Amino acid sequence: MKLQEKAITNLNAGQVVETVAAAIRGGDLTIDFSGVVRCDTAAVACVLAWLRLAQSSGRQLSLVALPPDLLSLAKLYGVERLMDGTGRA
Repeated sequence: MKLQEKAITNLNAGQVVETVAAAIRGGDLTIDFSGVVRCDTAAVACVLAWLRLAQSSGRQLSLVALPPDLLSLAKLYGVERLMDGTGRA
């Protein structure tokens, strides 16, 4: 699934997390961030929720084109290894 949002922030995180969760439940296990240019900490929470959802059903996400600010926040919070592109813990 290619994210359509240019930004993932606390203003739209609830909608984004639900949209992608529905895609994951439907079997789409690739999340493409190539159109996302801005993230805040809410984006980290979204990705962690998607990883938990996929892992709870024994599946693995593929995270593509993660934005630099999302990677920077993930490093700050010590979860960068979860966002290495493979969606593995």
